[in-house]
Amino acid sequence: MKCPKCSQAELADDTLDRDLAVKHCKECKGNWIPAESYKTWQKQQSPTPATPDSLLENLNIEFGQSPLDTRAALCPECQRYLSRAKVKLKTPFFIDRCNQCGGVWCDCGEWEILAQLGLHTNIEQLFERKWQMQLREQQHVRSERQGMIDKMGVELSEQIFAMAEALSHHPHGEFALAYLMRKVVESHEK
Repeated sequence: MKCPKCSQAELADDTLDRDLAVKHCKECKGNWIPAESYKTWQKQQSPTPATPDSLLENLNIEFGQSPLDTRAALCPECQRYLSRAKVKLKTPFFIDRCNQCGGVWCDCGEWEILAQLGLHTNIEQLFERKWQMQLREQQHVRSERQGMIDKMGVELSEQIFAMAEALSHHPHGEFALAYLMRKVVESHEK
């Protein structure tokens, strides 16, 4: 069985975290996790449900992305292209998975990061549409908040965020919002 990233190196039997049987590449240090091995190992683990919100808490994890991470790859078992799921951290990376056989490829160091994030016991969730949509929504909210801070400064932005939170829970929040909008427009018209 050939490495999906190196293409020439043979994969050798190895184990990861608590007896998870994998095929390891001695050249690039990546690991092929056969679907059956993963399912067997997964049943022995305590479920650790993770949410995209858990990634926000760990965005600054330092990680040296593999130079092969951006390379498309073929499944070493059934020769189909591997689909990819992005794990968005300070240094994002991709997990590769075969839609046919369910095997997973982790480049060097990625398994350890997944374990640190609590995602290693439920890798398939990374490929679910709902997960990816939640992740995109988080990115949008984070980007919007950063834009506010860039334009208004930290102190005023914190006040705006607090006010937005309070108004969103108040039954007449839209009244206060209309008042604020009118006052801001009036001040710019003068």
